[in-house]
Amino acid sequence: MTASDRQLQADAEPTESAGSAEEGYARGLNPRTIQMIAIGGAIGTGLFYGAGGAIEKAGPALILAYLVAGLAIFVIMRALGELLTYRPVSGSFAEYAHEFLGRFAGFVTGWSYWAVWVATCMAEITVAGKYVQYWFDIPQWLTALVVLAVMFAANLISVRLFGEGEFWFSTIKVTAIIGMILLGIGVLTIGFGHAANPTVTNLWADGGVFPNGFGQSLLVLQIVLFAYVGVELVGVTAGEAREPRKTLRKAINTLPFRIGLFYVGALVVIMSVSSWRNFHEGKSPFVEVFQQIGIPGAAGLINFVLLTAALSSCNSGIYSTGRMLRTLSLHGEAPAALNKLSSRAVPYVGISLSAAVMVIGVVVNVLSPDKAFAYITSVSTIGIIFVWGMILVCHLIYRGRVKQGLLPASDYRLPGAPVTNWLALGFLGLVVVLLFLTESGRTALVVGAVWGVLVGAGYLALTKLGKRTA
Repeated sequence: MTASDRQLQADAEPTESAGSAEEGYARGLNPRTIQMIAIGGAIGTGLFYGAGGAIEKAGPALILAYLVAGLAIFVIMRALGELLTYRPVSGSFAEYAHEFLGRFAGFVTGWSYWAVWVATCMAEITVAGKYVQYWFDIPQWLTALVVLAVMFAANLISVRLFGEGEFWFSTIKVTAIIGMILLGIGVLTIGFGHAANPTVTNLWADGGVFPNGFGQSLLVLQIVLFAYVGVELVGVTAGEAREPRKTLRKAINTLPFRIGLFYVGALVVIMSVSSWRNFHEGKSPFVEVFQQIGIPGAAGLINFVLLTAALSSCNSGIYSTGRMLRTLSLHGEAPAALNKLSSRAVPYVGISLSAAVMVIGVVVNVLSPDKAFAYITSVSTIGIIFVWGMILVCHLIYRGRVKQGLLPASDYRLPGAPVTNWLALGFLGLVVVLLFLTESGRTALVVGAVWGVLVGAGYLALTKLGKRTA
């Protein structure tokens, strides 16, 4: 190793507080909060509500789909974990893309992740409006506006308030799933409740594990994969987490357990208590199971949990978009005003701009054009695949530089790399191919292509402006 290489390594050697010190953030997220953010990130309306349609399409094979997708997600998160222990920074995806792949990659990754959460938050405030109408006759757009305003205010006050909100949102979701699993086990073992013919043989007795064919089970992978959107959120919290290397490592290590319990375990119980043929798109399988068991007020209870999941997602969306905009601003890839922090170390300008764009979701609720809204939300579909892919590619380059002695090695390594990197990238590629086979998937690809053109044009404009001001 040359003297210049040794100096490069010394300069790159991170310290525990480096990310926070350089970025100006306060480390206001304690280990308890980070753990619940990690848990809550893996649980959303995709499980509570969307699983009904997925069960209808794939039957018991959905369990295998969640296992396979969960394995790929674990590889992605371990790759991210190794990068985070190398250098824990807020806005990690854009930071690593910028460092290992260049300015354009950092620009595209940062803006794409911002778009993912803006679109997701627009969807969630709409969903929240629908859930509230279960109890009150309030216009959907009004609920959407109130939810956005409350989450915006909470994120402006402090990162600690965001963390506490996410902690309790996640606690409600986790309690609902564990409660359903325990009740289901009671039904299967001691005959608790009023469910008809509850038995584990329901998993294979009614048409087999692949009742609609292997091809249909493959198609459901795209639905499954998007249910995991949010697991990467712990990477955004790195710049504000106390003891980030220790805390984030623990959060990632428990991911297989969370996937096994909250997704696989829940689906095994659901499809054992009742045949998969009893679940349909547009109806929560949790509501169906609670009702079959005979739990009074099951629909209202799950509706409350669904509302909580929507609030949690919106809360996370406002948090992450503000940090990502500030990361882009620090690199000169967004207006300089977006890097400002409040006296409480909150990127209030970035949060405010993101929330302002999210108001589009409220406008859509007023106009109620369902197709237009589908176009907006499809940005998150293709965008998250791109971001996850960038994490894997950045990790490959990082490992290469470690081998060359240019960067310090992490003691928290992705098992089986680089083979596991390529397998996970292959899986993401398969899902992209599968998108061509469904109408909603093709919409996502078209919107993704349009977004790519817009981001590319934005980068060219930024480059030309930089040359003029240089």
